[in-house]
Amino acid sequence: MIQEMWSSLLHQPNTQWVVLSTMLLGIASGVLGSFALLKKQSLIGDAVAHAALPGICIAYLFIGEKQLLILLIGATATGLLATYLIQLITATTRIKKDAAICMVLSVFFGMGIVLLTRITRQADGNKSGLDNFIFGQAAAMTRNDVYTMAGVAGGLILIAFLLFKEWKLLIFDPDFAKNSGLPVGMLETLFSTLLVVTVVIGIQAVGVILMAALLIIPAISARYWTDRLSLMVIIAGGIGACSGIAGALISTISTGLATGPLIVVTAAGCFVVSFTFGIKRGLIQKLTAHRIRTERLKGEGI
Repeated sequence: MIQEMWSSLLHQPNTQWVVLSTMLLGIASGVLGSFALLKKQSLIGDAVAHAALPGICIAYLFIGEKQLLILLIGATATGLLATYLIQLITATTRIKKDAAICMVLSVFFGMGIVLLTRITRQADGNKSGLDNFIFGQAAAMTRNDVYTMAGVAGGLILIAFLLFKEWKLLIFDPDFAKNSGLPVGMLETLFSTLLVVTVVIGIQAVGVILMAALLIIPAISARYWTDRLSLMVIIAGGIGACSGIAGALISTISTGLATGPLIVVTAAGCFVVSFTFGIKRGLIQKLTAHRIRTERLKGEGI
């Protein structure tokens, strides 16, 4: 019975496209999140996700209808603005980066809620579907939305693959990268832009509140399995893909459950497994190494 239900579900074209788009989103989030984690820019994703909401609302007020590509352009604009404001504040004042992120995040998200409230109070505002951007709802996506999301996610994965060596050099030896003639400033700007785009394309499926978690959790989970960046990126992409697939499928068969929280909960489950069984920094590995070291010291009479 259960097997027949799953088979019927997976043969539905809409379900197939939603699963594909969330899988690509998970891969893109895991890959870009790995670089962001090592560059210590993980919290930027949280600020960008919250800052995207006013951009979505402003774009909707301009066009008067829900066209995902236009809404994503608006979200990207305010996301980039938030990123540059954080950099400007930290560069020109004594305010620390975490305080700047918190301030920008709160102000932009507050503006977004105000605009969203105004939209929902309009005659057709309650039918706009913009509230799905808060927690995510993949089931509410149209086929064109899925095409847009899948296409952009695929492009992000391709760009990350093409620039892997350059970003790796920027992370581990920025001085050598600068002296070797690499356009460091352009590469940094491009990475920040791609990080913003990654967050923006995921907000309809995962939501503005939880999108940052999809960037951070797969990357952190992958760190418990390897010290090599190439393997870390692959593992993080795999965890993100599995989380996206599982969250989308569970949301499809469970009425009333938002996609975003389910994807994040699945990713959190992967983190618990990695934290416990990871071969590099996992809890069991640390306990085993500590026991072996203790027994060795006892054997040596120390």
